[in-house]
Amino acid sequence: MKDLGVVSSVAHAIQLAIAPVFLLTAVGAFLGVMTNRLGRVIDRARTLEARLEAATPEQYPPLHSNLKVLSHRSKFINFAITACVVTALLVCAVIAILFFGSYAQVDMTAAVSLIFIFAMLSLMIGLLCFLEEVFMATLNLRIGPK
Repeated sequence: MKDLGVVSSVAHAIQLAIAPVFLLTAVGAFLGVMTNRLGRVIDRARTLEARLEAATPEQYPPLHSNLKVLSHRSKFINFAITACVVTALLVCAVIAILFFGSYAQVDMTAAVSLIFIFAMLSLMIGLLCFLEEVFMATLNLRIGPK
């Protein structure tokens, strides 16, 4: 009869871990979007740097200005990626602690709650940095000829 209790306990831990796993999937998708944006910023910066090498002195200021904006954007994306990776790691820790608590039959409510709160704060920071990068990109958007 004791074996059935352990199986039930593990099944309950799996049920509790389902929501964090979905969150982990969403954070992973979000990381994909952000790394794609970072790649585009890097590609654009390389293009501008190549133009800078062949530019005349009067072309330097706008090229340097665009490169400075791209540098700021890349910093925000990097920080957003870092915050989201921290979120994913914390969510993984929540899942591991849920299983450990179930296996060891120890109340891990406080630890899980604290780590989950830190994960949500980290996700909020990542989203805010991503939003700032999008604002910077749209502020400096130029459509059509100059």
